[in-house]
Amino acid sequence: MADMTALTQLCPPPDQAMNIHWETVEANLGMPLPQDYRQLADRYGPGVFNDYLHVYHPHGVTEYVNLTGPMPGRIRAQLRKDYEQGTHPVPYDPETLFACAGTDNGEYLFWITDPAADPDRWRIAVNQARGPGWFTYDGTLTAFLTAVLGGQIQVPLFPAGIVEASARFEPARPQLWKPGPFPVTRPVDTRSIRSWARAHGYDVPSRGRVPLEAREAWERRKPKD
Repeated sequence: MADMTALTQLCPPPDQAMNIHWETVEANLGMPLPQDYRQLADRYGPGVFNDYLHVYHPHGVTEYVNLTGPMPGRIRAQLRKDYEQGTHPVPYDPETLFACAGTDNGEYLFWITDPAADPDRWRIAVNQARGPGWFTYDGTLTAFLTAVLGGQIQVPLFPAGIVEASARFEPARPQLWKPGPFPVTRPVDTRSIRSWARAHGYDVPSRGRVPLEAREAWERRKPKD
């Protein structure tokens, strides 16, 4: 509870808390969850910290930020491949890593689920978006967020700019969906998005995921751009 108090004092949460059915969530995942994460997800809901850190949530508005969606499994499968083929040095057994958050730059945050039956003792690991680096934090996810957003620790894999302003949380907007007819669209050329974004002042990496801010700006662009 102390970790949650520190985070809410540093970064005010939305006015209304959620009421998540945790027994169902844990049954779907097939594993228990840390108490601090339950409090975090209930108190903040789905959204993003400092326009950068997206904590996966049972009610995530897209599959990319949904804790019970396909992303944790996909990420673990890639780690397992890297681990077995030696593509990148994975410092932990991939079977003990469960993705619980991601960043706009492409880093992933993991619970190190050891011991499996005692989730309140799980630590946090972060992998480099486009390289072999890893960072480990000996504490809960909530304590990690507080330490990073409060400038108490600096994760070498993160840009320094994420803590230049005061800590803030932006709730995610619900994604409305209507059944067909589905529009026919051409595949998006990410090279065009990167080129346009750089020309308009966005910091976009040459590889990996295009930052959400730049992608949304590209989608809102005027035809003459």
